[in-house]
Amino acid sequence: MVIRSLLLTHLVLISILPAWGQTLALATNHPPVSSVHQAHQGQLTFAARDIPLDHYQASDFLTDYTLTPKSELFITAFLAKPLSDYLAKLAPQQSATERIGLGSYQFSFYVDRKLVYTGNLPPDHIEAVAKQTQTVLRQPFVAYPRQRKWGESIWTLFLRNGGQQALTEGKHTFTLEMRPFLSDPALKVGPIIAQGQLVLDVQLDPVIDPATVQLSPLTPYTGIAISSDKIDVDHIKTLKGKINASVFKDITSVVVLKNGQLLMEEYFNGANRQTLHDVRSVGKSFASTAAGIAIGEGYLMSEQQGLKDFYRLKDFDHYSPQKDNTTLKELLTMSSVFEGDDDRRESAGNEENMYPTPNWVKFALDLPVDSVRKAGEWHYFTAGVVIIGDILDKTVPGGLERYADQKLFGPLGITAYKWQYTPQKVANTAGGIRMNALDFAKYGQLYKNGGAWQGQQLIPKVWIDKTFTRHKAIPGRSGEYYGYLFWNRTYHVNDKLYETYYCAGNGGNKIYIFKDQPLVVVITATAFGTPYAHAQVDKMMEEYILPATLDSR
Repeated sequence: MVIRSLLLTHLVLISILPAWGQTLALATNHPPVSSVHQAHQGQLTFAARDIPLDHYQASDFLTDYTLTPKSELFITAFLAKPLSDYLAKLAPQQSATERIGLGSYQFSFYVDRKLVYTGNLPPDHIEAVAKQTQTVLRQPFVAYPRQRKWGESIWTLFLRNGGQQALTEGKHTFTLEMRPFLSDPALKVGPIIAQGQLVLDVQLDPVIDPATVQLSPLTPYTGIAISSDKIDVDHIKTLKGKINASVFKDITSVVVLKNGQLLMEEYFNGANRQTLHDVRSVGKSFASTAAGIAIGEGYLMSEQQGLKDFYRLKDFDHYSPQKDNTTLKELLTMSSVFEGDDDRRESAGNEENMYPTPNWVKFALDLPVDSVRKAGEWHYFTAGVVIIGDILDKTVPGGLERYADQKLFGPLGITAYKWQYTPQKVANTAGGIRMNALDFAKYGQLYKNGGAWQGQQLIPKVWIDKTFTRHKAIPGRSGEYYGYLFWNRTYHVNDKLYETYYCAGNGGNKIYIFKDQPLVVVITATAFGTPYAHAQVDKMMEEYILPATLDSR
C-alpha cells in the first residue's frame, strides 16, 4: 500500500521508435483528430504543462526537462484507434460490452533498458465511452499539486514497485510502453500501441541546509504547556525543509508531545493551529474509547457481549448463529466472522459497497458469514466499526455524540471538532471526525496517561491495558499487530527498538503513543488514496522525528 516519497526528475525526449525490434499495432481506419496526431501515431509524448490538444505541437514535446518534487509532467498518447478496436482483436468471441468491461491499458516501465514494472490500469478507471472513442489520451503523469488522475496512479505504482530503487540520483534512460489488455479471466495482452523514451536526470531529494529553515515558535495551548526538553534542531529543520520541498508530500501538521508537553508544532500546505483535519480512519479509535467508557459506567456489560444482545439477526439477510454470537471484542479487533474485508475490492462487505446504501448498519448485518477465512483471523472491516457506533448510540444516555462530548471531549477541553454522520444521523465511527492537531495530541496523551487527564480518570485503566494488547497479528505485515481499534508496530532507530500503539487513517494520518518513551506524535496529511501516504510517514518517524526527540540518539 505505500511508497516512500515520490521522486523524479530531468527528462529529455528521445526519438520514439519501436523498442528493441517490436512493432507497433497501427491502423488507419480512424481519422486523426489533428495534424500532430496524424504525424505521431504510436508515440507517447511528454510535456511540462497541460496543453490543450488543439494547441499541442511537436515543438512542445520535451527534449530537456528538469523535474523537481514540485514539477509537473504530462503524457499524451497518440493512438491509431480506440481501445475497443484493439480489444476486439484480443477477444473476438466476446461481445463489445464484455470487452469494454474487461479491458484497459497495460504500461511497462523500463529504466536503462531493463524492465522494472508492468502494471495494468483497472478497467473501471476509464469510462466506457472513452474506450470506444478516444484515440488521443492526455494525463498528468507527475503532478503538483496532485490531480488524482489515473496517469498519476500508474506512475506512483511504478515508483512503489521498483522504480524508486532503479531511479537513483543521476541520469537514466527511461522507456514507457503502452499495450491493450483484457482479462476473461486469463490475461490477454496485445502489441505495443504507443511508446516514449526519455533520459531522466534524477534529482528528487534536494539537500536542505538547516541554516535556511526557521522553526515555528512554540506557544502554550489549553491543557498543554511548553516543553523544556532538548530536541535535535537540525534534524527537525531538515524535516521541515523536506516537507516544504514536497519530498514528503501532502503533510499538513506535525506535533510532538514529550512528557505531556509541547516539543514541536509545525504546519504545512495552508494548515494552521485552528485547522480541523480530516484524519479518516483515525476516528475508528474513538469508537474504542467510547466503548471503554460505556463499559466502565455499566451501559455495556463487557466487550464479550454478542450481537444477539442488541439485534434480532434473524430479521437480516444471511442469518447464522455465528452472527448472533459475534462479540464486540471481535469487532474491536477486526476478527469477526462477517464477509467484509476493505483490502479486497471483491469482498461483499468492502466499505466502498457500504457508503452508497441508505442504511450502513443494515448493510453490515445483512452480510454473510465468511466460510473461507480462518476463524479469528484479522481482516480490516469498517462496517463492523459502524455496528459498534450504532450499539453505543442506542445504549449510552443521550446518544453517542452527546455522550462523547460529555465524557471525553469536554473534560479534555476539546470544543472545536466536527463529526461526520451515517445516513441515520448517528456519529460516524467508520472515521472522519475532525479536530485540530493539538486536540488530537491531547487524545493521544490521554492514552499515554493511562486514561487520566488532570486528575480525572476518563477511560478505565483496564480498558487502556486491553486496548494496548497485541490481540491480532496483521497478515502479511511482519511485526505488526492490532489491539482494540489501535494498531501496533515497532520502529528501529539507531539499533534500538521503539514500540508504539497508534491510530491510523487514509492519507498518512497518525496518532502515535509510544509504549516505553514519553512521546506522543501526531501527523496529519491529505495524501488520500496514494501508495506513498503511510510509507513516507514511517520514513519521517525513523529518520527525523524519533532521532531528534529520543534521549538515546
